[in-house]
Amino acid sequence: MSNEHIVKIAKELNLTTKQVLTTATLLGEGATVPFIARYRKEATGSLDEIAITTIRDRIDQLRELDKRREAILKSLEERGLLSDELKENIFAAETMAVLEDIYLPYRPKRRTRATIAREKGLEPLAQRIFTQDDIDPLAAAEAFLNAERGVDSVGDALGGARDIIAEWVNEDQNARAKIRELFVTKGIFRTKILSGKEDEGIKYKDYFDWEEPVSTSPSHRILAMRRGEKEGFLSLRVSPPEEDALAILESLFVKGEGTAAQQVKTAVHDCYKRLLSISMETEIRLDTKRKADEEAIRVFVENLRQLLLAPPLGQKNVLAIDPGFRTGCKVVCMDRQGKLLHTDTIYPHQSGENSSEAAEKLLSLCDRFDVETIAIGNGTAGRETEAFVKTLDLHKKILIVMVNESGASVYSASDVAREEFPDQDVTVRGAVSIGRRLMDPLAELVKIDPKSIGVGQYQHDVDQGVLKRSLDDVVISCVNLVGVEVNTASKQLLMYVSGLGPQLAGNIVEYRNEHGPFRSREELKNVSKLGPRAFEQAAGFLRIRDGENPLDRSAVHPESYYIVDTMARDMGCSVLDLIQNENLWNRIDLVKYVKDTVGLPTLNDIMQELAKPGRDPRREFEVFSFTKGIEKIEDVTPGMKLPGVVTNITAFGAFVDIGVHQDGLVHISQLSDRFVKNPSEVVKVHQKVDVTVLDVDLKRKRISLSLKKQPEANRERNNTEIHKE
Repeated sequence: MSNEHIVKIAKELNLTTKQVLTTATLLGEGATVPFIARYRKEATGSLDEIAITTIRDRIDQLRELDKRREAILKSLEERGLLSDELKENIFAAETMAVLEDIYLPYRPKRRTRATIAREKGLEPLAQRIFTQDDIDPLAAAEAFLNAERGVDSVGDALGGARDIIAEWVNEDQNARAKIRELFVTKGIFRTKILSGKEDEGIKYKDYFDWEEPVSTSPSHRILAMRRGEKEGFLSLRVSPPEEDALAILESLFVKGEGTAAQQVKTAVHDCYKRLLSISMETEIRLDTKRKADEEAIRVFVENLRQLLLAPPLGQKNVLAIDPGFRTGCKVVCMDRQGKLLHTDTIYPHQSGENSSEAAEKLLSLCDRFDVETIAIGNGTAGRETEAFVKTLDLHKKILIVMVNESGASVYSASDVAREEFPDQDVTVRGAVSIGRRLMDPLAELVKIDPKSIGVGQYQHDVDQGVLKRSLDDVVISCVNLVGVEVNTASKQLLMYVSGLGPQLAGNIVEYRNEHGPFRSREELKNVSKLGPRAFEQAAGFLRIRDGENPLDRSAVHPESYYIVDTMARDMGCSVLDLIQNENLWNRIDLVKYVKDTVGLPTLNDIMQELAKPGRDPRREFEVFSFTKGIEKIEDVTPGMKLPGVVTNITAFGAFVDIGVHQDGLVHISQLSDRFVKNPSEVVKVHQKVDVTVLDVDLKRKRISLSLKKQPEANRERNNTEIHKE
């Protein structure tokens, strides 16, 4: 990184140059974002993951700008077009748009109308007219008539000259900047339904004849309009008031009212309609798409983080059910480590002997495998299966939990599932996923493509490269925040640990299978290809619950063990005594242990770990139940007050599962009695809420909900509120 870039980023983010330089250096050396945030606080001034990620992404943007700058300079130099002034302007460009504007007049062109006019020798005429001195364009054009070159008339000559002037106007950096600003501030999105597509495109009804300002259009509507256009239902245009654009260009290029000025004015109008407006429309569409992508990805990332960090039930003997009507319910029993012990199928929703047999079988399995919790998928037949299980005369108190099964079917058909359960069919794998997801959502959800988990909006419409990087970032962040028990974690979970990846994760599992459980973090160094750099990055995030060193179950990094050893020695006790005795570690004076490379931030982290070694940052698991008797959309009526679980948050509101297989929408205007700009300020994914039903549309299977306190007088008015995609 150049010093200019370091200074620029520091200024943009309101950080010191030392913070940015240190972070950039660590990233360049291969350090991961979680490692830097957790274990290099002294070096970065305690920057968090958000700041470190922002620095990383900004570095990448500036590198892309530099890469393009170098390519432009090389092209200009090879063609003998690079002057000192041009070179200075290119180095001064701070954005890609400005850089491309500078390069535009010199970019190799296709054969344009202006090119043809130049071939006819009309550029000197264009130059004379463009100066708008006291000349007669008609008389001046006479000198350029040339039948051999195809200039047969004064009209041909003037037309060619105007084509050249139009290109000059289009390539003028100042003009492009001003028109670009006009598109941003006064541009209007306009959509219309394509002829004959009214019936097929009914889902885009809101956009059949729609207008809204570019400056205020939310991301979800931009993406919806673009999707409608891509699917062939809508036409989409972007433009500001034409008279405003022409007024700007005339003020820049037209001088007075003379005949030459009239020719320039005509060229300016032609430039805008034929060249500049199209160029700016393309640019503004790309820019608004990029910003819409950023917002959609931000929402997706927030939702995914909340879902991944959902409270775990913990290690319990679980009986999991993947519900079904005609094909029955697949049942699996698992031990407290999530190991599959037994599979079966029951038919509780068929009358007579089948139902009785299902009840007897479930009771028998609960006794046989000492079941502590029953997990039921919330898909088809979920609520009916829950109702059936609750009628059973269980011999002991067993927790019954509905589990969101979004993505379980994707997992069950995946290579990961086939590798885990090569001898089981997809229904068994799906049921196992449901049970494990209850025990530890993070450990199970990392096996599924985040786009299949059921959170986010328009995830298939946004830039897939940017989306993947952002989602990988949040998965890595969550996995390392929680920490991973190295002796029980799957390869899929281990691969997200800082410094590992798929190959080293697989090597750890192979070593574990061959040599038995790891007894210490130090033993990780015996794993094939796990060198010093990978160990440094990963060790602090890997836990060994019953390790030889009590610090191995904590987030204290092995590089800091000597500090704890010194503390214990100074207190006249063992490390284990220090961890277990609050009176001992409360007497420690941290200032005594401050060194050049170890400051109070690291020492405070160590003290927190001594208090709660390997603490799980996730919330405690809470039991939740839907309203009895409300099992399908037909059971829901306006005015009902129902408990629910937030399943997804979008820019226009939040979706809530109320137990009827169809999530209801709490529109952003119904999230609170106060104004809400960002729904995630009010609700979180997996949050338990109490909602009021505003409206039920059986035909479109839509349920409108509210989190507001509902006065009776306002209910009918609120029923009419419909969200737009």
